[in-house]
Amino acid sequence: MMNYQQTLDYLYSKLPMFTRVGASAFKKDLTNTIIFCEALDNPQQKFKTIHVAGTNGKGSTSHMLAAILQAQGYKTGLYTSPHLKDFRERIRINGKMIRKNEVISFVKNQEKLIDEVEPSFFEVTVAMAFDHFAKHQVDVAIIEVGLGGRLDSTNIIQPELSVITNISMDHTNMLGNTLEEIAGEKAGIIKKIRP
Repeated sequence: MMNYQQTLDYLYSKLPMFTRVGASAFKKDLTNTIIFCEALDNPQQKFKTIHVAGTNGKGSTSHMLAAILQAQGYKTGLYTSPHLKDFRERIRINGKMIRKNEVISFVKNQEKLIDEVEPSFFEVTVAMAFDHFAKHQVDVAIIEVGLGGRLDSTNIIQPELSVITNISMDHTNMLGNTLEEIAGEKAGIIKKIRP
């Protein structure tokens, strides 16, 4: 059985990761995430969510929303990326990071699925977060988009609310060369009959 560092090494070395390989790690559809989460019994459907996209301010907005909801007594999940020092910063409940043994267990239990689906690093971490939040029965989870919106792995949720922060020129090689194109990608998190 792998320890925590070996588990992270496995995730970093085996899976395409945007910070390591660039645009090739960005999948142009949600298929892998859908397949992965279906195999996990769709954990993203077992709690309420707020979805946050944008170029600037989405991390701050996500953290503020989580803090407000937690202060009001809600058991609150928070999924953000990237992390600064520890991978576990990405997945928190009421401010507490996912435990190392939970990361190890998830990867060990899903290793066969990871080999079959060949998801990206981000797709695995999104599925891990959804699974963690469902198992711990959060009341609500704040889900920060990784890149873009429409085709981001997080966009399989049906949020109670979608939030789009400031938009400026970013990732033009993947999202478009104009503010209108980039805004269109970010607006992809907006759902019908959802504020």
